[in-house]
Amino acid sequence: MQSEATVTVEPSGDPSEKAALRRELLAARAALTGRDTAAEDLARAALELDELAGASTVAAYVSVGREPGTRALLDALRARGVRVLLPVLLPDNDLDWAVYEGGEGLARAGRGLLEPTGPRLGPDAVCDADAVLLPGLAVDGRGMRLGRGGGSYDRVLARLGRAGARPALVVLLYANEVVARVPEEPHDHPVHAVVTPDGVTRFGPA
Repeated sequence: MQSEATVTVEPSGDPSEKAALRRELLAARAALTGRDTAAEDLARAALELDELAGASTVAAYVSVGREPGTRALLDALRARGVRVLLPVLLPDNDLDWAVYEGGEGLARAGRGLLEPTGPRLGPDAVCDADAVLLPGLAVDGRGMRLGRGGGSYDRVLARLGRAGARPALVVLLYANEVVARVPEEPHDHPVHAVVTPDGVTRFGPA
């Protein structure tokens, strides 16, 4: 299990507060140990979610750097017969999608990302997902998620809303990143659940 780090969070809608909090969270994440074990525990906890147990298509992502590891979870979902969609970053920071075909079907892309090499399905492909696994830096007791600030997943969530799609929204974090409150802006969307290596916390029905 990873070591704990404490992050102090004050509520605010000020973007500068978000930036300061992101720096603090990234520093705390850099100090964590035991990430391989944490990735295995994260996969085990996520696979117990009813929303994933009954899903035929899941939109996910490949973890990089100090993010909670997702590779074990991706492989387990694929072994179940789930169609796993992975993002491909577009020049305007929007996301295209392609099917995960295993580790051999991933290639290093810009910004240190690992992306699928298969046929692109278009940005709207995410609307077919039964569940969307979201990266982030923190989530609070209301289910409000703090992302990295690039805006890619804000576009994804807006696209889902326009399409009337209502997949389960699940953010993957370390246990210490579930906090009392994070800053929010009008475009921010709550998630339905957070999965950490310690287990699952739900915020509302999917």
